Amino acid sequence: MVYVLAIAGALSNALTTILQRMGVEDAPAGDSLHFRLIAYAARRKVWLLGCVGLVAGFLLQAFALHVGRLTIVQPILTLELPFLVAILAFWFRKHPSWKEWTGAIVATAGLALFLAAAVPTGGDLVPGLRGWGIAAFAVILGTAILVLLAQFGTPTWRAATFGAAAAIMFAFTAALIKQVTADFHPMWYSFLTQWHPYAMAVTGLVAVFLAQNSFHAGPITASQAALVIVDPLASIAIGVGLFGDTIHTAGSRTPLEIVALIGLFAGAFVLARSPLIAHIKSESDGPLVLPTVERSGTLEPRA
Repeated sequence: MVYVLAIAGALSNALTTILQRMGVEDAPAGDSLHFRLIAYAARRKVWLLGCVGLVAGFLLQAFALHVGRLTIVQPILTLELPFLVAILAFWFRKHPSWKEWTGAIVATAGLALFLAAAVPTGGDLVPGLRGWGIAAFAVILGTAILVLLAQFGTPTWRAATFGAAAAIMFAFTAALIKQVTADFHPMWYSFLTQWHPYAMAVTGLVAVFLAQNSFHAGPITASQAALVIVDPLASIAIGVGLFGDTIHTAGSRTPLEIVALIGLFAGAFVLARSPLIAHIKSESDGPLVLPTVERSGTLEPRA
């Protein structure tokens, strides 16, 4: 069940990425790292539709984390990229190139090999305040450094660093989601007496805000590559350090896991550079135009 839920979450995330990218791409350059960016996006129906996908993806991820381990669920969410390419190929009625097919196959095979070799177990440790404090400090420090670095450089660099910052915050939010779902017992409303859901709300909003800045700052190829590659790495580290997840590395497992992760990230990088993803645009004069979306963000029937 955890695999089905995580894969469905990846599909929902792919749809969300398309819609929210179109919602912020035309925002004024000065709106970066300002709530004006969200105010601008909120006036566009396409972005609000993406928020529906965001909520659906959150719920699917929450159920998956409730029944599964962080070190399993988060890597599976990298399937968002193959789904993204498949959706856009269907939308534009274009056949994926051999590079896109190769990227999808290598990424999926790398994910499968990693999960088969690592066989994540454990994950039943209940973190205390000290553990959460250490994790929060590391997450805040890493995110702050990346946001600072995002203030300089080319649009590609800025999109990538914002994307990496968002990925770290998404990984920490996923850890809080897992804890919140555990707090539902024995009475479902008991979680409201804990601090975890409120921290989850804050980190989730920060992660979404950073992701919007990533989409706005530069090419989506850079932001998606950073989001998809950094998130599972951060999640594995948090899962092992905070929840006691065990990644088996005995014997030949370590080289297999290294090869699997290299394949997973290489495939994700190739997919992130797909021309279909690179030109997610809603402008009428763009090189690739989504048939249902005008510049104003209103939806019309497909031709």
